Amino acid sequence: MDKKLSLFPVSTQIIQDKLTIGGCDVRTLADQHGTPLYLYDRADLDSAAGLYRRFLGESWPGRWSVTYAGKAFLCASIAQWAQGQGFIVDCTGAGEIGIAVSAGLPREHIVVHGVNKSAEDLQAAIAHAGTIVVDNLSELGRLAKLAKSDSLPELWLRFQPGSSVDTHAYTQTGHSSSKFGMSREQILEAVKICRENDLPLKGLHFHQGSQFRDPEPLGDGIDKALDLAKEIGFKDDWHLSPGGGWGIAYHEDDLPQPPLEMYVRFVAENIKAGCKKRGLTLPHLHLEPGRSLVAKAGVAVYRVGTVKQTAGKTWLLIDGGMADNPRHALYGAKYSCLTVEKATGSPTQVVSIGGPFCESGDVLIEQIPLRAVEEDELIAIPVSGAYHLSMASNYNGARRPAVLLLDNGQARVMQSRETTRDLTRRDGPENA
Repeated sequence: MDKKLSLFPVSTQIIQDKLTIGGCDVRTLADQHGTPLYLYDRADLDSAAGLYRRFLGESWPGRWSVTYAGKAFLCASIAQWAQGQGFIVDCTGAGEIGIAVSAGLPREHIVVHGVNKSAEDLQAAIAHAGTIVVDNLSELGRLAKLAKSDSLPELWLRFQPGSSVDTHAYTQTGHSSSKFGMSREQILEAVKICRENDLPLKGLHFHQGSQFRDPEPLGDGIDKALDLAKEIGFKDDWHLSPGGGWGIAYHEDDLPQPPLEMYVRFVAENIKAGCKKRGLTLPHLHLEPGRSLVAKAGVAVYRVGTVKQTAGKTWLLIDGGMADNPRHALYGAKYSCLTVEKATGSPTQVVSIGGPFCESGDVLIEQIPLRAVEEDELIAIPVSGAYHLSMASNYNGARRPAVLLLDNGQARVMQSRETTRDLTRRDGPENA
């Protein structure tokens, strides 16, 4: 039980055998707002942000910034929370830029990524962002043309170091066959284009993968990026981002979780030593966490609709699944859960938890020990704050769930539940 509870947000308590988060009774919230329901704990968000600020402040003697990776989960409230922490928000494309702008973020708090930015994406980035991370030479050529009529934000070049961290193949990004970034030779060609066109080249970015627990493979990427920085001739006022992707525990089997301090210190010490060795001035260091800031803050709450016996298996069939959390279907991600009431009950059976959608892959948890659970009960799945809602869909007409921010006994709606009308809003007027 202690291990399971450690996966939940920091404010989680079991009071009279009922689950509470942020001082709010989870059953009451589910009754009021319906299920599936996503809950984010403000205390956990603030705690994770504070750790990044603390360890960067202790480890890095120069300028540093934290860039929240919006792809983990982005809405206006989260963008405003990130700005309140002093963080920059990483946006991919015009849609996420629009969310950040609607939240009131200033230009200097928006950095734009993307492997295949459209004309609309580039125009939005030029209009609203402080930095564009250039992924490829084609994109840079389009920016060079746009620079003749528009003033460009600062540009960083995305480097492909040719090595990845130890993680799932779908979340490795730095290897030489990856779709992301440019080789050394392409980077040097990009530098030439920037200088010939007087483009505001200010830094380098690379990313080797997401959800890793060992920082050692980052050393290779750092060395190659610093070699390239020296070859480019960066001097004062340059920027370096080694990405983010530090992993978190999703299941009690993942514990103990390697400390965040180990990751931050490894990056800082290797860049400091590498710069000294090469005679480089220290860059403005940027880390780009997403998952490790918001995943643990989020909890997904579902209602059990059917308890079903099949050959050798007991199913708890719930009212959400791959439409709001596709990670098990995509990566085989492993989750844990607690019942919302009688939360401390001893396991008496092994069950699998599946959703209502017309796919055999619509499973959230395979074979987990739980007490006997009845129909209409609620379950809570922790570590649901990242890469669930940002990858959610309307498959089978699913309506994306309400999202609440919990803070000292208060629950505020960050996103309302979609309605059937929302599903038909894009239909042509002749079908209305």
